[in-house]
Amino acid sequence: MTNPTQSIQGSRSMDEVPKADGVTKADSARKPDSMVNVAPAADERVRKVSAWKRMLHRPELGALSGAVLVFVFFFLTAGDSGMFASDGIMNWTTVSAQLGLIAISACLLMIAGEFDLSIGSMIGFAGMMMTIPAVYWGWPVWLAILFAFTGAMFIGYLIGYIVVKTGLPSFIVSLAFLFILRGLTIALSILFTNRTIVSGVNNYSEGDWLAAAFGGTIGNGFFVWLADMGIISSYNDGTPIVTGVPMVIVWCFLLAVISSWVLLRTKYGNWIFATGGDSKAARNVGVPVDKVKISLFMFTAFTATVYAACQVFEFGSASADRGVLKEFEAIIAVVIGGALLTGGYGSVIGACLGALIFGVVQMGIFFTGIDSDWFRVFLGSMLLIAVLFNNYIRKKVTEAKH
Repeated sequence: MTNPTQSIQGSRSMDEVPKADGVTKADSARKPDSMVNVAPAADERVRKVSAWKRMLHRPELGALSGAVLVFVFFFLTAGDSGMFASDGIMNWTTVSAQLGLIAISACLLMIAGEFDLSIGSMIGFAGMMMTIPAVYWGWPVWLAILFAFTGAMFIGYLIGYIVVKTGLPSFIVSLAFLFILRGLTIALSILFTNRTIVSGVNNYSEGDWLAAAFGGTIGNGFFVWLADMGIISSYNDGTPIVTGVPMVIVWCFLLAVISSWVLLRTKYGNWIFATGGDSKAARNVGVPVDKVKISLFMFTAFTATVYAACQVFEFGSASADRGVLKEFEAIIAVVIGGALLTGGYGSVIGACLGALIFGVVQMGIFFTGIDSDWFRVFLGSMLLIAVLFNNYIRKKVTEAKH
C-alpha cells in the first residue's frame, strides 16, 4: 500500500518539504549558521552615545564633583582639627540636613519652572505658629504642631493659587509673601507675647508623641555601643560625645528618598518635568499643570515647617528672625545640584549634594580658622560656577535632541 505522505509529496523526502519561508529544511541544514541566523540591521534612529556624554547629561555630576573637591580640600587643610571626628561629622551633617530639607522641595518646584522665595520667612512664621499656642494658649503641643502645618500649607496653597490664576511670575508673588510672612511673624509675636523670641516650649513638649518626631535623636543605644568599643570618643563618665542621630537628618533622608522616587518613578514625577519643560504642551496632553504647581508650593511650605519644628524642639524656642536668607541658600544648593533656572531639568540627589557642599564648607571654614566672611564669597563663587556649568550642560542636552 502506498504511503499517503509519499502519494502527496511524490519521491521528495520530509527534509525537502518547503517551509513557510520558501526554504527547505535540507537547504537550511546545508547553509552556514552565519547565513541562517542573520543579525538584525542596526536601527538608524538609535545613536550611540559615549559614557562621558551620558555622565554629562546627569544633573548630579557637577555637584558630585564639587563635593569630592570640597572633601579633599578640607581633609588636607582641616583633617587634624576634629572636623572628621564623630562630633565634627555630626555637626556638618546636621547643617547640611537642615538646608537639605528645604532644598528638596525647592528643587522639585524649580524643575516645575517656579520659585518660592517665602521659604525662609515661612520657617520663622511656622515656628511661632506652633510655639505661641503651646506656651501661651495652653494647647497640647501635638495640636499646635498640626495647627502650624495646616496654616503653613494653606499659605503655600494660596501662593500657588495666585501664581496659576493670575499668571504673575512666582518670583514676584513669593517675594511679596517673603515680606508679608516676616512682618506677620514679628507683629503677631509682639501682639501675643510682647517679645520676638518665645522660649520654654520644651517644658510643655515632654512626652508629647508628635514633638518626639522632630526633637531629640535616634539610635542612642548604638552610639553607646560605639563608644564602649572605642570607635567614637566619649566623656570621662563613658557618655558618648555623639548621643544619636538628630531627627532633622532622619527627616532629610526620608524626604530625599521619597521625593527622588516620586520624581523618577511615578506619573506625578513625569508631570513635574513636563510642567517645567513646556507647560503649554504639557497642558495640551492632559497634564494638570495648575494642580502640580499648587501642590509643589504646598510641599515647600511643608518642608519649611518641618525645618521649623526640628529647630523649635532642638533649641526649645522660636525666633521671629529664624530662617533669614534660607530661601537663597536653598536656591544655591539646588543650582549647585544641577537644576536649571529655566525648569524641566534637575535632581533631588543633586540638591542634597549641593546642601552637603554648603554644610561642609560652612563648618570647614570654622574648623580651619578662616575668616567666616569668606564663606559668602565661596557661596557666590560656587553659584556662578554652577550656573556656567549648567548652561554648558543645557547646550549639550539641546544639541543631543537635534
